[in-house]
Amino acid sequence: MKMTTNVETYFTEGCGRCPLGGTPACKVHTWTKELNLLRKIIQECGLTEESKWGVPTYTFQKSNVLILAAFKEFCSISFLKGALLSDEQGILTKPGANTQAARLMKFTQVQQIDSLRSTIKAYIFEAIEAEKQGLEVILKKNPEPILGELQAYFENDPSFKTAFEALTPGRQRGYNLYFSAAKQSKTRESRIEKCIPKILEGKGLNDR
Repeated sequence: MKMTTNVETYFTEGCGRCPLGGTPACKVHTWTKELNLLRKIIQECGLTEESKWGVPTYTFQKSNVLILAAFKEFCSISFLKGALLSDEQGILTKPGANTQAARLMKFTQVQQIDSLRSTIKAYIFEAIEAEKQGLEVILKKNPEPILGELQAYFENDPSFKTAFEALTPGRQRGYNLYFSAAKQSKTRESRIEKCIPKILEGKGLNDR
């Protein structure tokens, strides 16, 4: 597997981080029209389009604002500091129960996106304004300790963090127990690496 480093490649072959990349089964092909429309809307808001972590990432003055991505059940805009948004329409969701900063805007139909076009832009402009003001999400101490090696992967790859937090609590716990059971850091890292494709596909440790 080779992670995608070009935005255009993402829309034709996916992120390249799981075995489905570059195949007809890749999730990007499920949401082709939706992703293209969302991309157009985002581009109209003046953000810089880049490829980070294998997915289209949009920045303002080099600060990451949002990610556009395809999942099995939906495609989404992930606001990295979504907790700062007022969400007057009540359309943002947490990727996971313990998520503090990121918020997802989920889509499954072109018509849905069309009907929310002005709202999507309003949310994006609000996120840009938060960056202009230098606002930060005040994080609470996580009640559940996160494995150090796993936290490092989260910090280096927000899209992986989003996918992990989108898993059910039971699946998250299963992975945590599996990773933590290894005595050596190198082994823990190896286990995380091997599980990344399944996590990106929304699968649990024992799912096939």
